[in-house]
Formats: sequence, C-alpha cells, structure tokens
Amino acid sequence: MSENPSNRTIPSMESLVTLCKRRGFIFQSSEIYGGYAGFFDYGPLGAELKRNVKDAWWKALVHERDDVLGLDSSIIMHPQIWKASGHVDGFADPMVDCKESKKRYRADQLFFAPVRVDGETIGYVSVEEADDMQAQADEKASELKRKLGRQGNLDPVVLQEYTEALPEEYALIPSPATGKPGSLMEPRQFNLMFETKVGPLADASAVSYLRPETAQGIFQNYRNVVDTGRVKIPFGIAQIGKAFRNEITPRNFIFRSREFEQMELEYFINPDDATWPEVYRYWIDWCKNWLVSVGIPADMVGEDVHPAEKLSHYSKGTTDLTFKFPFGTQELWGIACRGNFDLTQHQQHSGKSMEFFDEARKEKYIPHVVEPSLGVDRTILAILTAAYTEDEVPNDKGAPEKRTFLRFAPQIAPYKAAVFPLLKNKPELVETARKLYEQLRRRWNIGWDVSGAIGRRYRRQDEIGTPYGITVDFDTIEKDQCVTIRDRDTTEQVRIALDQVESWLAERIG
Repeated sequence: MSENPSNRTIPSMESLVTLCKRRGFIFQSSEIYGGYAGFFDYGPLGAELKRNVKDAWWKALVHERDDVLGLDSSIIMHPQIWKASGHVDGFADPMVDCKESKKRYRADQLFFAPVRVDGETIGYVSVEEADDMQAQADEKASELKRKLGRQGNLDPVVLQEYTEALPEEYALIPSPATGKPGSLMEPRQFNLMFETKVGPLADASAVSYLRPETAQGIFQNYRNVVDTGRVKIPFGIAQIGKAFRNEITPRNFIFRSREFEQMELEYFINPDDATWPEVYRYWIDWCKNWLVSVGIPADMVGEDVHPAEKLSHYSKGTTDLTFKFPFGTQELWGIACRGNFDLTQHQQHSGKSMEFFDEARKEKYIPHVVEPSLGVDRTILAILTAAYTEDEVPNDKGAPEKRTFLRFAPQIAPYKAAVFPLLKNKPELVETARKLYEQLRRRWNIGWDVSGAIGRRYRRQDEIGTPYGITVDFDTIEKDQCVTIRDRDTTEQVRIALDQVESWLAERIG
C-alpha cells in the first residue's frame, strides 16, 4: 500500500482485484474461457454494492428534488441520432500500434520528448500516461545520456502527446514496450462505437449502434418530457444506463472497460450568459458533496478545470472531479456546460422543434444544458479504494492480528448487518438469532453466518464491509434478552435489547 499527498493509505490494484475476486464482488467476464478484455461481471456482493450506489444517486437526485425527473431510454436508437450528435463522424480516438511488440496505445495517452544535452538533441524517450511519467521520462533521458557516453548538462525533458509529434519524428521516437526507435506507427483514428444490425437484412440500411453514452437518450426524449412532465426552467432529466465503447486499450480493472454504466444528468437552463457559471458551480459542489455522502473522503477528490484550448467546440466550461486511484489521479466525474449544441443538432436533423416556451420570460428559446456525468463502475472502484483499510486487532487469544476491512458507508454496504448465533449446535441460540435475522431482513439486506469461531465470522464480515455484527449468546437466552452489537470500524461492542435492535440500526443506517 502507498501513501498519497494527504497521507491517506491507498491500496495496490492487486490487493483490490484479489479481494474483489475472493469475496465475490467482481469477476472477469467469460473467465472459464480465458476472459474477455474490457468486460466484467458483478458477483453477489458486487451486485448489491452497485445497486446501492445507483439507488443512493437516484434518491438524492430524483426523489429528493422537485426539479429533476427520471428517464430510462433504449440502448439502441435510430442511427440518425448518432449522426446528429456527431458520433458517427467524430467519435474516435487516435490509435498507435507498436510493430514489434504488437501493443496498442491511445495516442493521447502516449507521451514523448526529445533528449537534449546542452541544446543538442541526442535521441528521444517515450512513456505511457501516469502520475509519475515525468520521473520516468527523466530517468530514461539520463540513461540514454549515459548509454551514449555524452558529456554536458541534460536539458529539462518536456513531454508532449504523441499526437503532437511531427511526421519526421515518428522514426525517432522509441516504443515504451521495446525502447527501440521507429517501431511506433503513425496515429490513426479508431471509431469507438460498436456496430450492430437491426432487422432481417444485413445490408448497410440495417446498421445501427450500441449507444456510446446515455446523454443522447435524454436529448432525443427532451420534447417528450417537456410535453408530459409539466416542467419549468430550470429542470433536469436523469438517467442510469449501460453504454458501450470499443476502447483501444481497456485497462485498470473496471476503470476503463468496453461495457459500462453511467449515471447522467442533463440540467436545462435559460441561455443568459449570467446563468450558466452559477449553475455550473452549483453542480460541481453538489457532486463533490454526494461523493462524500457515499464514503469517498473529500481530500481524495480534486478539480481539474479544462483550459479553454482543450474544451470541446460546444463547451463553455468543463471540470473533471478527479480521484486518487491506485494507479494515479484520474477523472471520476465530468461536469460540462454543453450550451444548446445537442438540442440544436437534433432540431436540425429531425425537423422537430426543441424550443421551450418560458412562461416567466414570455419567450421561446432552445435551452442550454449543464451535464454532470458519472460512471457507475468508476465510482465503485473509487469507493473500494477509499474503503480498503488495514489495521491490527486482537484475535481470539488476545494477540495482535492483521485485519483487512472495507470501510463502506452504511447506505451502500452490501449487508447492513450480520446476525450470528454464538454456537450453531445450540438450537435455542439458533432459533432466537434466526428470528431476529428474519425480522431485520424485511427492512434491510442482512447477513447470516454460523460457521467457525465468532472472531473469524467478524473478520469475514469486516472484509466485505458489513457495518455491524450482531451476536446472540447464552446471556441473551438466560439473563437479559440482549444481544452484542459490534462496530466494524472500531470493533467496540454494546449490549442492546432484542426489541430495540431494529430501531438502533435504523438510527445509524437509515
């Protein structure tokens, strides 16, 4: 495990992936056939965690607000939608192949720099995008200088994206995989949309696409929601749904995959220049607060404001909320001011009006939109990273023992509590524990475990993030009609009356 600048311990990716497999959170898809790159399956605990995260977002954004309505649009839509949105012609990433290693890179995640000694170029270095890529490049440059036996002062190594390389530099830049110059090919565009065929004919007229984003499902239903939802500006349309991108290099577990799920909001506002900056800032702050509410510490979240020269042509402003993942600081949640580009495009291509009559202003206009877009899978990975904790606690014999546990916020934990009879071979304990378990599971997802010593059962529940362990012992039956409730994080224990357990839990987990 490593330390980040805020002195918070961050687990390795290997630790997270191993735990996810061992405890049934996430599996590699098609594993029995060797796996399928870029696709993952959520196991019993992962499915619960994912459902809880989506429910928390939906509750906060749709159920607890008067200005946001929900939507669930189709994964496959009319291909003209993707023509209007620009995806057919422009939804592509630059791809670079290494001729020797056969490794494939996204050109915008591949960086190079000339190595200069006293102003004279002696070669080039290249690195893949990473938090420490400057340090990697500096080390490679020093190594090249030593290898060539050059004397003098090494100039600062200034990294550039491979997309910015000049044609004459392609033969000079080494591949990160081989270190040999000239093995990288020229960047070429690679469309990320998955094609499919709709209907009985397999010709060009049947070509459609799996949606690469959920936003267009909202925009093409905007008119329907306005006509049926009795909305007024400002208002939002929220959606949770699958999207598909044929990523060149899926990597870092569920961070970048080919099938993923989005939680997306399109928040429609008036076109006044004074409106969008205020709404934009509001949603940045709202998103940060929501992340904290599901257990992601504020000091692990940053803001990356896109400079004007890197904004999409339709964007007035874009900010990424970043997170300190095990592999570096990367985008978690994007908040973009998209103007009225999307609705204008669909109005032009469909011939249907996207204008909104604003009763308060007594005028028609095509609304502008602020879009907070969050990946469910990236959020799960961020939550797992933030929750992963190692400490030492006494074992059954009082000796210190290493413990790994997931510090999930109760609202998203797969199990809210687990019930244990102290011994599984004592019918009176099992009967009382089972009765309490049946009572609690009517309200929450509750675990049941009778196998092994009570300490081992606590450790199993700690590792899957269950906030509370409830033990029925002999005192419960013979003396006080109370149970022992153990806190996952502190391991502290309290005695609570059987008939008060549900209300005690409700105060803490909702």
